[in-house]
Amino acid sequence: MTISISPIRALVGDALETEIVERKGLGHPDTICDEIAEEFSLALSRNYMKQFKEVLHHNVDKVLLVAGTSNPRFSGGEIVQPMRLILAGRATTTVGNQIVPVTALAQQSTSAWFKKYLPLVDIDNISVEVAVHPGSTDLTDLFARAPSQRSRLSNDTSCGVGYAPLSRLETIVSAVEKELGAAALGAHPSFGRDIKVMGIRRASHMHLTVSCAMVGRWLKDISGYLDEKDAIVRLARSIAKQRGADDVTVDVNVADDPDRGSIYLTVTGASAEAGDDGQTGRGNRVNGLITPYRPMTMESVAGKNPITHVGKLYNVLAGLIAQAIVDALPKVLAVEVYLVSNIGRPINEPAAVNIRVAPRDGSDIDQFSPDIKSICHEQLARLDTLWRDLLDGTIRIGRWPLLNATTK
Repeated sequence: MTISISPIRALVGDALETEIVERKGLGHPDTICDEIAEEFSLALSRNYMKQFKEVLHHNVDKVLLVAGTSNPRFSGGEIVQPMRLILAGRATTTVGNQIVPVTALAQQSTSAWFKKYLPLVDIDNISVEVAVHPGSTDLTDLFARAPSQRSRLSNDTSCGVGYAPLSRLETIVSAVEKELGAAALGAHPSFGRDIKVMGIRRASHMHLTVSCAMVGRWLKDISGYLDEKDAIVRLARSIAKQRGADDVTVDVNVADDPDRGSIYLTVTGASAEAGDDGQTGRGNRVNGLITPYRPMTMESVAGKNPITHVGKLYNVLAGLIAQAIVDALPKVLAVEVYLVSNIGRPINEPAAVNIRVAPRDGSDIDQFSPDIKSICHEQLARLDTLWRDLLDGTIRIGRWPLLNATTK
């Protein structure tokens, strides 16, 4: 395995003249699908460990949310037709005479997630359709094969990317969504959990557009609604300024037309109750952000097995490698990591590893190339045990930092 190191020749992050960053919050339909897929995979993995002492083949990375209909109003409202969830994928369903309770695990993990993160949604009234079947013979066999004294074999030819550190705008967008979500559980229950933040930076000026599905049961009238919108503006500005944004403006629910009675009001705080569908892989990348000015892949990470699916493992590991490098080497300003796998090859032997580095003050990257390679090898050695960190929550996709992240 060859690790190539090259300089980043273009401006990145804070050095860019213009930057755009987005985050879809936990209540967004696409994030719901990612979260449900990942929770299902974790539930399967833990059950496999309990039943068979090892994680067996599965990829349950296809979740579709079909929105319902609702009748929101101040001080109340009702769900007319509940949303539907369709969970699809492949999994080991039997081992000998032992049956894996796949459908029950899907339904239980989905119910637990909604009760924890979207408690206003009546999960008992939601249709959860489980369309999971055994995997293909060749991929199931490939999963089970592991050469003596070597790693598991990659079940796909795929590319994973990661970068560090986050720019100031990326940090602010992530923090604003997180803190607004926390406020929804505390002082501002009228804030729904379906929060999306779009950040645009031009030079030193930042503009944040916040979309928040307001909860009608906690609002008496339009005046109260507008007051809560103002509260979002104040909170978002405060969060941004605490993180170094001196020049920041905030807009909230910009499509509102109060004079016509057209406002973003919901029953449950989730747009999925009335017309906004969702799907895995259409939202945040593995670090919880959508960053078109940074390297990204189209890989849908949530729900893929944590043992051999490099579409998941390499995207997680690339971020960990990048962060480890900037943490260890003060002379490194920014890092991008690219990993490529070959199906059927050991997961800890990537077909290609390219690390792009932006040094501080024009430093020669050759002086710290040995350290970068050493860090990369250390992190690659984690591939055989990375699944344990995913199962116990030490690493959580969709959050930043990935390692030791705290869930909301």
